[in-house]
Parts: sequence; structure tokens; C-alpha cells
Amino acid sequence: MKKVRFGVIGCGAIHATHCVAIEKIPDAELSAVCDLAPDKASAAGEKFGIPAFDELKPFWSLVDAVCVCVPSGNHAEIGIEAARNGKHVLVEKPIEVRLGRALALIEACELAGVKNGCISQHRFAPDIERTKRMVEGGELGRVIHADMSNKWLRTQNYYDSGAWRGTWELDGGGCLMNQGVHYVDMLQWVMGGIRSVQAQTRTLAHDIEVEDSAIAMIEFLNGAIGVLSASTSIYPGFAERLEIHGLFGSAVIEGDLLKLCRVDEAARQLGMYGGGASPGSNDPIIGVGALPGASGKASTPWGDLHQAQIADFVAAILEDRDPAVSGRDALEPLRAILAIYESSRQGGARVELESLKP
Repeated sequence: MKKVRFGVIGCGAIHATHCVAIEKIPDAELSAVCDLAPDKASAAGEKFGIPAFDELKPFWSLVDAVCVCVPSGNHAEIGIEAARNGKHVLVEKPIEVRLGRALALIEACELAGVKNGCISQHRFAPDIERTKRMVEGGELGRVIHADMSNKWLRTQNYYDSGAWRGTWELDGGGCLMNQGVHYVDMLQWVMGGIRSVQAQTRTLAHDIEVEDSAIAMIEFLNGAIGVLSASTSIYPGFAERLEIHGLFGSAVIEGDLLKLCRVDEAARQLGMYGGGASPGSNDPIIGVGALPGASGKASTPWGDLHQAQIADFVAAILEDRDPAVSGRDALEPLRAILAIYESSRQGGARVELESLKP
């Protein structure tokens, strides 16, 4: 079977994660890198022992698919050019920073007949997948509440390290669009979609254009409600957290790991509202690995989830199917974040995601 030849466009902070992941996938081959900065391109090419380019025209002939790792506000521009050259397009998160540009990229890929996906590697974390199945299978009962917390620390030096960081045009936002987008996607994916938001965003600790703190009340399509909290200003920084609460039980994920799952099994069997059992009775706290299907791992090595998602993208190409996270799937966390920004601009007004226009 012919291997899928991959090229990586953009040799910034995340490119090496893609390159290493591609090298580990049997049906993929890392063939070339490209960056408009010749020094970055040559350094990446030398590191991985592959051709390096500082322009795209000669690059196209060496690849079948590309990982787009340029600044977020350039994703559509580069992805559309790749599609027009007949290349499958896997874009780093977020798919784009403007809804209209994201749709233009998706439609260009559909018109060209190439696969299009967006990195959301946490969907491939075993405990997150298991929690989604629990929600869909009713193991927690009807879900009524779900929260997401993404409290990280980014210094001013981080934002000063690249002219595009912390800008509306190329970063598209701050603690939500760049850092929080992953768990915004986990929240909406596990819960089956977001209907509306009411939010406030602030820039409290950095000299940047965009927000470094955000809070939102969330209404989900299934009728549940919840709270979203994100920041890049919290010392010393904490693992991402997702809490899912149903009528019969709760699941808590921290750093992609199922830290707690507690189910009132008697109430679940009877179809009654949970909480009848007293602490220490027949509704035990279940830790990592105790729940069937949970990973039981202490941690997931960095890059493993990227590898899993890129491997799925390779399989989608070879099997001629949609990737697990398509470009259209990636529109949902983007819509949620853009709705939060719009709500904040309106002083915390309720904004429905479907009201957003490209």
C-alpha cells in the first residue's frame, strides 16, 4: 500500500509535534516542510532529514497531504491553496478565526474532493471518549449540568515571542481561541452541542489586544446548563477540567483523565432521581481505571493524541471516508467562541450560536 506523503507548512512551535507523529505512523511518510522564513524551514528540514522550502510552489509536488501549522488567521489562505493543488488538508486548531473564512476553507476542500480535518486531539483521549459514551448511553442519567475550566498561565514573554500572538487578526482571540478551544470542543462534543451563551471577557494581566480571562453561562442543545471559565493569567496554571453531572451520577475529567465517576446505581436501575444513597454505601467513587473503558493511565505522553488523530486522517484518505474530526465538526467550537465574544461585546447578552453569520 502506498504511503500518504505529508508536508508540514509552518515551522513554529507546534510543527515538530506533527512531524514526530507522522514519522511514527506506518501508512504515512514525512516528505517536506515549508516556512516563509528560510531559517525556520532549513532548521526543520535539517532536523528531520527532509527537503525544506520557503515557498509553496515546489513543495506541492512532494506531498499528498499537508498539516497547516501557520498562525490561526492564515489557516484558510494556506488551506485553500493546498486544496486547489489537490492536497488533503489537516489544520491545527482552531480551523480559522473567522466563520466566513472557515467555511471558505471547508468548501474549497469539498470542491477539490480532498479530505479536510482540524486538530482536536483531546477527542482521542480514552477517558474523554469513554465519558462521551457514558453520556450518550445514559449511564449518568439525563445530563443536567456541565462545566469546563481551562485556567493556564502564559507570561507576557509568551505573547511577545511572536508578532501574531495576542492579536485579533492572526490569533483570533486569546485564552479562548488559542488555549481554551480544545476544551470548548470537549464540552460541546461530549454534551452534544451548545445552543446559546451569556459571557464576559476581559484583558486583566497582559499587554495584548485580546482577552486573557473569560466566563460564560452555557445552554446546551439537550436543555442542560453549565459554566465555562478560561484564562491565561492564573498562577501557577492548572490542568484542564471537565465536569459532567447527570441525574444519577457525575464524571470529572482533569487533564484528559477520568479522575472521578460516581453513579447511584440503584437509582439508575429504577429510573429515579439519584442521591438516595448515603456516602459510603452502594454508590462508590470510581477512580481512574476502575470504570470499564477508562484508561487507567497516569498521563498521556505529549504527542500521542496528535499521532492518533493524524493516523485517523491517514486512514480517512486511504479508506475514502470522513476523518473523525472534519472541518465541519471544527465549526462548532469556533461558533461557541465567537458567540462568547459577541455576547461580551453586547454586555453579557444571550447569543444563540445559530444567529452567527459568516
